[in-house]
Amino acid sequence: MPTPIAVGSTLPEATFTTSQNQKEEGACAIPTILTTSQVFGGKRVVLFAVPGAFTPSCHVQHLPGFLDEANYAAIKAKGVDTIACLATNDVFVLDAWGKSFKSGDRILFLADGSANFVKAIGLDLDLTAKGMGVRSQRFVMIVKDGVVEHLAVGGVEVSGAEAVLAKL
Repeated sequence: MPTPIAVGSTLPEATFTTSQNQKEEGACAIPTILTTSQVFGGKRVVLFAVPGAFTPSCHVQHLPGFLDEANYAAIKAKGVDTIACLATNDVFVLDAWGKSFKSGDRILFLADGSANFVKAIGLDLDLTAKGMGVRSQRFVMIVKDGVVEHLAVGGVEVSGAEAVLAKL
């Protein structure tokens, strides 16, 4: 496993899958590919990653913290262009997860289904023994124009909305 990415590092080029119709309730995802450059280039982005959509901590604590109206507004007020959630699920699962929270376009859901991005940045987690395959570690990063400004790896107490707000 490579050394985890560090503050000051440039994110590697990768592709993510997202849905074009996140706001359309009851509709299946319309997958579209985004590159690292498209997501992070020329922008300030808060990227939080979870091991999996619909899993207990991710579903009950992590995502809801970023969707909380006060947290969302405070993060955006700090000059953040995009709040993105990465998970090592397929785009259809992430789309359904976002729609279950009526997230609309507040969160950009990025599927890293084969864990290629998290492997490239050294933040993958092998949960094969638990029947979950290779997943992402739980982390948050603040990225400005593709360069990591802040990185915290661990539970919601260090990677949740309130924690990242303190670092913006």
